[in-house]
This record gives sequence, structure tokens and C-alpha cells, in this order.
Amino acid sequence: MSADKKVILKIDQLCRDYGKLRVVDRLSFEVFNGEFFSLLGPSGCGKSTTLRLIAGLEEPDGGEICLKDEVVASSRDRRFIPAERRNIGLVFQSYAVWPHMTVKQNVSYPLELRRWNRDKIHRRIEQVLEAVGLSGFADRRPTELSGGQQQRLALARCLAYEPDLLLLDEPLSNVDARLREQLRLELKRIQQSIGVTIVYVTHDQSEAMALSHRIAVMHSGKIEQIGTPEEVYTRPATFFVQNFVGRLITFQGRLRKKGAQQVVELADRTELPTDLKPEMAGDKDVCIAVRPENIEIMAAGGAANSANIKGKVRDLAYVGGYYECAIEAAGAEFVLAVPCSFTAKKGETLTLHLKDTTVWPLGN
Repeated sequence: MSADKKVILKIDQLCRDYGKLRVVDRLSFEVFNGEFFSLLGPSGCGKSTTLRLIAGLEEPDGGEICLKDEVVASSRDRRFIPAERRNIGLVFQSYAVWPHMTVKQNVSYPLELRRWNRDKIHRRIEQVLEAVGLSGFADRRPTELSGGQQQRLALARCLAYEPDLLLLDEPLSNVDARLREQLRLELKRIQQSIGVTIVYVTHDQSEAMALSHRIAVMHSGKIEQIGTPEEVYTRPATFFVQNFVGRLITFQGRLRKKGAQQVVELADRTELPTDLKPEMAGDKDVCIAVRPENIEIMAAGGAANSANIKGKVRDLAYVGGYYECAIEAAGAEFVLAVPCSFTAKKGETLTLHLKDTTVWPLGN
């Protein structure tokens, strides 16, 4: 991200209602110059509606949107600047390139509408097509391009008129998994080379983690947490964030006080000590959450440890280069990836060492 911390976009208490249903609920966040900022969440969480509000395609029912210090929407002041008067680029899932125009014409048309002179248009077309890797495709029509090339054309068309902000609504969702990985790398390269500020909507956690400087995780119209990919993954603010971002294994239990210490008693009567904040104290149902990479399978006869539990191998499946090991432990069933050197057989009992666990009250 650029060292320039100038705020390009400011959202303050933004709301949007569809009838009695509030789909965007008092969102507040800032996006900085040159930042790749992602709105991540499941379908129906309000992320695409938020993008449409920023673009000016919908009018908010509450709150305010500022773009480069200009208020472009305010329910309080009854101010609303329409999409065509906001210098914003928008790429949808379908790309929406014009099939009757060549690549060059697709890119030049928005510049012609803005009355750029011919020489400036020609130079800009060359610049953006080179930036997105379409230099040799200027005279082709979109029907002659692959899906990935059409996606890059849609980007080029938006980048051509130098938008203050580029909005991307799940632009990689219509391509296959292998091409998606390639386009993800290309999109990151383009953003870094041009330095355009991007707000990116996705339900794909791997996309958000790989591309973003910061991520806003959304749920039921609200933001659960904003942070860097590392912060969101390693220091989740809520159980929803931890469960949505990355794989998670959970064990249900009962939080109890044992002497001067608090323990979680699991379904198999194993007691795991825990150090919780005062507000979590008391006798209550909880779950222990742990990432798969933080579960270590101990060697037979390994030293006893208070963070160990017993598990049984239910099944083993070879999936190319490693095994998937289905394990049952403390009332939970889950799958761990294990190396080909793994020697345990179906039905054997394992000792599992849990590292970096998190305790959440049930229902959180």
C-alpha cells in the first residue's frame, strides 16, 4: 500500500433498507489512497449492496459517503450525487464489455464521453492495455477473447479514465479455479503497478487474504472486524470471523472453576486449562476453537501435557502427496492432512496436542 495515508473513501453509519429488512446496518470505515480493501462475507451479508451504495447505483437510507473529501451521499443533508458524476470505476461479475466493439474501442469509449482529445486517448489506450497484458489484442472483439482476457479488458476500460476509486464485485467468480489463481496474481500486479485504490467484494476468503491490505469481514449487514489478513486470521474479534476465515475445528465443553484455575471439560471428560478474561468466568457452555495447523499429532508414548486430548482414527484417504485423516476426538469429528510417512491405522488411538486455542461462549 502507498505510504500516503490520505483517506479516499469514508463511510459513516451507512444504512440501507429493503422494506422492513435492513441489509446494510450502520457501517463505518475508511479506505486509504492506494489501498486494496476487501469486503468479505457470505452471500446475503450486504457487501454487494454496500458497493452499489458507494458507486451511486442505490441511495442510502441513513449515513454518509465521502469520496476525496466530497460528500456524495448524505441522508441527513438529503444530498445524493448520481453514479455518472462520481469518478468511480465498477467491474461486475459479468464484466459487461461491449461485444460489438473492439478491445481498443471498449477502452476509448469512456474517454470519448469525457471529451479527451484523440492523441491523449491513443496514449492512454496503449498504457492501460500494456498494464493489463492486452497490448496485442487492441483490434480483437470480446468474443475472440478468453474469460480471463475479458476480465482484464473490463479492468482496462475502468482504469483508462483514471478513477478515484475502483470497485470490483466478485470479478473472478465466473472463471474456473485454475484461471482464478492466475488472474488473482495478475490483479495484484496491476494494482501494485498502477496504484489505484480498490474496494473488492468477495465471499472467497483466499482471494481476500491474497489480495488485500485490509479486510472488512461482514455478517448480517454489519462489520465484525477490520484488519490486515494476518490480524483477521490470527486475532479474530468474534467467533464468526474465526469460523469464516480459514478452517476451524471446534470442541464443545463446559467452563468450570477448578481450584484457582478455570478449565473446560470436554465431552470425553478431558479437562483443558484456560486463561480467560473475567467476563468469561463462570459455569457456562463454551466451545474451544483451534486451526487444523495448530493440532499436532504426538508420537506414541509422548510426554503428558495439559493441552492434549485423545482421538481415534476413523478413516484414511490418499489424495496425492498426503493423506486425509478422519479423526474423532472429544465429541467432534474432523479431518487433518497428514504426511505419507503417517503410520497410524484405522481404529488406532492418537494423542493430539492443541496449540493456540480460543474459547468462545456458545451462541456467540
